[in-house]
Amino acid sequence: MSPEDKVAVLVDGRTLTLTNLAKVLYPDDGFTKAEVLDYYQRVAPVLLPHIADRPVTLKRYPEGVDGEAFFQKHVTEHRPDWIRTATVSSASSRARGTMVTYLVVDDLPTLIWAANLAGLELHVPQWRMPAVREPDLLVFDLDPGEPATVVECCQVAVDLRPLLEADGLAPLAKTSGGKGLQLYARISGMTSEAASDKARGYAESLERAHPARVVSRMTRALRAGKVLIDWSQNNGSKTTVAPYSLRARSHPTVSTPVSWDEVGSCRRPADLFFTADVVLDRVAAQGDLFGPLL
Repeated sequence: MSPEDKVAVLVDGRTLTLTNLAKVLYPDDGFTKAEVLDYYQRVAPVLLPHIADRPVTLKRYPEGVDGEAFFQKHVTEHRPDWIRTATVSSASSRARGTMVTYLVVDDLPTLIWAANLAGLELHVPQWRMPAVREPDLLVFDLDPGEPATVVECCQVAVDLRPLLEADGLAPLAKTSGGKGLQLYARISGMTSEAASDKARGYAESLERAHPARVVSRMTRALRAGKVLIDWSQNNGSKTTVAPYSLRARSHPTVSTPVSWDEVGSCRRPADLFFTADVVLDRVAAQGDLFGPLL
């Protein structure tokens, strides 16, 4: 790597070496690594509170969104000594009993360091350290089966909302940054297993009420034209894309908090399509629509 490909910067008192700033990571838009870093620097005030104390899984795209990608749970050993980590016992079937040392992104220097690794996507669990697998959030991942789109996800969200509110929950919505929609609500005093059971109950109830539109089971053959309410994301070992994270799509879309008015009025996928520049404008105008979850 030539010297001109490296730039030393000071971020909140931490020295970072940024690399390959001119590299295009989103070819369809010509969106460069420098623009990825600029987005994360500018969105950090609203993003960081949502991921603080949560172990982060990065989805890295070193050759851009059209190249090979990989999920990184174990934080790289080549890291500054001030990077915070959390070592957590893995409960996955493939790695039962092993320990995973995760990255924890609590501050701007760490966020920029991660983005410089082409960690375009940030994925986090529904719990925070040190309360491992004791979630503070309940999540529903609404995933449309073609030809359904985010429009049908919004209809399901509107149906799901009163069920949650009847139990004292206050759900909020965000786009997945892809084809779907996600609902979150604050909870406490629950294990991940209990949260999964609770979410599954809501999903199955809505499936019984609207069998032509809703499915609660992952079986792909059941999902065509319907919206899957994926309650399994509450599993303590699973992660969901963080609010305000970029997504590795054709365009630099963002998992974007939206208002219930926007959910209710969605008539076409373009209504809930938000790229990085649009999200920064939304935050400047509206603040953090996910703020009540903190």
